[in-house]
Amino acid sequence: MESHSLVPHGHPFRLPIARMRSVFQPDEVERKLAKLPEREHESLRSTYQRMLERGPERFQVKPAGVPDMSGLYDDLPNFSEVLDDVKRHVALSQDSRDGLELTPMLLLGVPGIGKTHFARQLAALLGTGMNLVPMSSMTAGWLLSGSSSQWKGSRPGKVFEALVDGQYANPVLVVDEIDKASCDAQYDPLGALYSLLEHDTAHSFVDEFAEVAIDASQVIWITTANDERAIPEPILNRMNVFEVPAPTREQARAIALRLYQGLRSEHGWGERFAPEPGEEVLDGLAELAPREMRRALMTGFGNARLAGRDELQAADLPRAGGSKTRVGFLQ
Repeated sequence: MESHSLVPHGHPFRLPIARMRSVFQPDEVERKLAKLPEREHESLRSTYQRMLERGPERFQVKPAGVPDMSGLYDDLPNFSEVLDDVKRHVALSQDSRDGLELTPMLLLGVPGIGKTHFARQLAALLGTGMNLVPMSSMTAGWLLSGSSSQWKGSRPGKVFEALVDGQYANPVLVVDEIDKASCDAQYDPLGALYSLLEHDTAHSFVDEFAEVAIDASQVIWITTANDERAIPEPILNRMNVFEVPAPTREQARAIALRLYQGLRSEHGWGERFAPEPGEEVLDGLAELAPREMRRALMTGFGNARLAGRDELQAADLPRAGGSKTRVGFLQ
C-alpha cells in the first residue's frame, strides 16, 4: 500500500501509517441475518453474508508525516487555498494516534477546472480510496443512503458500498455536482448528508437497505458545485466552502506543460517528441479548460504523427472555440 508522498526535510520515503478500524458490529449483522424469513430477501441475505465473510476491519490510513505537496501545487495551481487546508489537517494528525480528520469541503467553480481531478489526487496523496457519487446523473434519491429492501431492485447506497465493499475506513467520497441533485416532494437526495457530514452522528449511519449501523465518521467528504445557491443552508454550514478560481493564463500554461510532459513520459511514442512544446502550442492549450487539455494533446500528438512530424504545432490541436467547457482567465 504505497503513498505518493515524500516527507520533506531529508527524511526518506515512508509508507503511510495504517491502523485497523471496525466499520460495523458483526453481532448486529448476525442478528439481522437470523431474523430473515426463509427463501425471502435473497439480496439482503447475501449482503449480510458478504459482510460477515469480509469482517468489519478496514484500513484507516494517513500519511506518516506532512508530505511534500509541491507536485500538487504545481499540478493544481488554482487549488492552493484548498491544499493549504489539507496540509493543516495532515499536520494535526502526524505524530499522534489520531486518524486524519478533514472538515468536509465544498469546491465551488465553473465546470472543467479540475475539481474531480483534485479529489483523485488527494486520495492518492492520503493513501486511501476514492468513490465518486455523481448527483447530476442520479435517477433516484437513495444513491447515498440506499433504498428499502422491501422495494424491487433495491440496493445499498454508495456510503455503505464504499465502507463495506472497500478496503478503507476513511475513503474519499466525492459528491459531484451536489447543486444538480434533483429533489422531489417524496425524497430529499441530500437528506443523508445532514447526519453524514456531522462527525458525531456519522459514527452510526444506517443504510436504508441493510439497516445496520455503519461507522462513516472517518470518511473524507469532498463535494463539488457550480452554484451554491441550490444547496440547502444546513448542509453548507457543515462544510468548508472554497471558491476555486479559473486558472490564470500563466497557470493554464503551466498545467498544459505538465500534462504534455506527463503524456510524453507515459507512452513509448512520447520519445519521438520534444521534451517541451513550443510557445504557440502552450498558448493554444491554455485556451482550454484543464479537463479538455489532455484530449486536445492526444489529438495533437496523433495529428503530428499522421503528418510525419516529431514536433507538435498549434494547428495540430482542436480549435478551442468549439469547446463547451472553455473557461475565462483570471487577469
